[in-house]
Amino acid sequence: MTADKKRKLDAEDAVTEETGSQKANVSEPPAHMPNSAIDGANGQASKKRKRVDGEKVKYPALTYADGKLQSPIRIADIQGLLLYCFADGIAPQWISLKHSGHVRKVVVLMVPGLEMGMFDGTIPLDDSSASGDHLKEAEPKPADADQSTEDDRATDYDRWKKGLPLPDRSHRFNPRSLVRDSLPQCLQPLADMFPHIWPVKAPGDNKYNKVHSPLQAILMSSPPKAKNEDPRAKGARPAKVERGFVPKRTPISTFVTSRNDLRENDYILHPAYFGSDEERSTQAGARQRGGQSVEDGWVDTHVSSLESAQPPDAEIEQGSMTAGRNVFALDCEMCITEGGQSELTRISIVGWDGEVVMDELVKPPRPVINYLTRFSGITPEMLAPVTTTLVDIQKRLLSLLTPRAILVGHSLNSDLNALKLVHPFIVDTSIIYPHPRGPPLKCSLKWLTQKYLGKQIQNGTEGHDSIEDARAVLELVKMKCEKGERWGTSEVSNESIFRRLSRSIRPNHVPCPGEARTGAVVDWGNPERGFGAQATVSVGCQDDEAVVKGVSSVIKGDESNHSIPAGGVDFAWARIRDLEYLRGWCNRLPDPNNANESTSVLPSSDGTASIPDLHVESSERSQPDALVNTVSQTVSHISQIYESLPPCTLFMVYSGTGDPREVSRLQSIHKKHRDEFHSGKPWDELTYKWTDVEEQNLKKACERARDGCGFMCIK
Repeated sequence: MTADKKRKLDAEDAVTEETGSQKANVSEPPAHMPNSAIDGANGQASKKRKRVDGEKVKYPALTYADGKLQSPIRIADIQGLLLYCFADGIAPQWISLKHSGHVRKVVVLMVPGLEMGMFDGTIPLDDSSASGDHLKEAEPKPADADQSTEDDRATDYDRWKKGLPLPDRSHRFNPRSLVRDSLPQCLQPLADMFPHIWPVKAPGDNKYNKVHSPLQAILMSSPPKAKNEDPRAKGARPAKVERGFVPKRTPISTFVTSRNDLRENDYILHPAYFGSDEERSTQAGARQRGGQSVEDGWVDTHVSSLESAQPPDAEIEQGSMTAGRNVFALDCEMCITEGGQSELTRISIVGWDGEVVMDELVKPPRPVINYLTRFSGITPEMLAPVTTTLVDIQKRLLSLLTPRAILVGHSLNSDLNALKLVHPFIVDTSIIYPHPRGPPLKCSLKWLTQKYLGKQIQNGTEGHDSIEDARAVLELVKMKCEKGERWGTSEVSNESIFRRLSRSIRPNHVPCPGEARTGAVVDWGNPERGFGAQATVSVGCQDDEAVVKGVSSVIKGDESNHSIPAGGVDFAWARIRDLEYLRGWCNRLPDPNNANESTSVLPSSDGTASIPDLHVESSERSQPDALVNTVSQTVSHISQIYESLPPCTLFMVYSGTGDPREVSRLQSIHKKHRDEFHSGKPWDELTYKWTDVEEQNLKKACERARDGCGFMCIK
């Protein structure tokens, strides 16, 4: 290219830049932002912004005009921005992305341990304040924050009663400008790359004190709605499964509820679960105190041991779903008697073949004060001639429920309580079809039937039909046996983001047009065993330095690694973990040979929290300046990744959660309390107490643990 021609092109670029900015009306960076920060926010100088690899392009640009967000953005919103650029996602409402189709790469980096408090001074990072035990740094004013929240609610309530408008607190949710000179020295390089720091809410459920996986929130997505799906349709949508799902025929014995799950779901444990006489005696004492003993009218089925239920292999037909067991679906209807007791009025049992085994009305021992006709369908006229009692039903059940019998039902613990019956082998559809938001939430039988069977039940105006409900339960169990353990779980109803991206094609104005989108995971250990199983490339690392090099390799391409596509992948997710370990958010460095090993305080992929030993400290973690040094090194790693990215790359960084250690500590206490309580110890002898005080502390800790932060820019 001649010098004259180059000067001409540069002049054209300058004109285009000037007029283009006027037309776009893109908000400028804050006036107080230093030039280096503006350059980092905008990616490159004006000439480079309009020319990539010697070609003129419509350079993408993120624009946030100060608005009034009503809540923090979520990790799912970060995923939505990615899907808007590369797949079938819709345009986000919380930020504007100009020329989204010209984004060439997307890199999402998870940095656990990074908190908003480091930027506002709540967590000191200056060298002068680095002395002392930094592992005990204060929470971001938790007491003040909690008191402020309570005061806000009281103020809002008073204004609402007076008909006054509520105060605007949207500033709490809006991104905050990063000003280099106002940041601790170790964080200042972030202002050269990102114009704002965003409050980012981790997934979870404050009502039930749960923090969900920040990995799953990014790397798993709900399948898009079908084009022919009516958006106005009510109720559960038909079940969708990820592409490539392979059904696996599974015997029903696989789904028998475990001892721990029986306890967690308030079932009374059968004596067969206790091996020693001492354990049985302790359990008997606990049942007696709870009014669930033989003297209180309860009966246990005649099962001497769990092993007695297993039929000989010769009697099990190859591929049989019942595996030689007798399966009965049970459903009961109840009424309310004097004293507010819920008592049995009807019992229905259906066999594996769908035929009715028992359907009896039962006369309660006390006068009925509410027949619950709306739900049970039972009327006074129906029960008037009935003479069958609960004792009669119990005798029939004891002869029916042999050691090989499996009872199936929906939230069967309430039915067994009404029957005053204990049986060890239970299959509960509310457990094997878990709620999408996790326990203790449970899906209704009507919702499950509509979603997975495509049927409507419980539509009668005079209550439920217990036979219909029992058959619906049986069909759900049969479907689970036909399709396997993953069926009916969020794992199979969601799909990997890499699979979703692979259905999208690169447009003509980017390199390698017409090819499917590709993705990579760069993480500690062996990520191909976890969330990276469906990625185009999975790179396992042993330290953060290797993660930095891995991101550069998968994005740019690496001739020495033939698994990486030429020119690199379109999307990469990576995680650096030194800061997470130093701050005690995980109990030890991850095992490089086991990516699925749970070492973090954070929830695992299924939403359950691991409870590590948080008191393990290394010599490195005990150094006074270790926090400042590790934050500085972490920021350096982020900068190295940024510098390695090609132009037109959307770079997003998120912390995942806030500090989860208090949540973990309280959940550990709650678990030990439940174990002690269910072991039969009297309340005043419990070592671990759990009262409303601990419950409220856990709720507040979960709220704080869900408060993360994030950054984003176009390189």
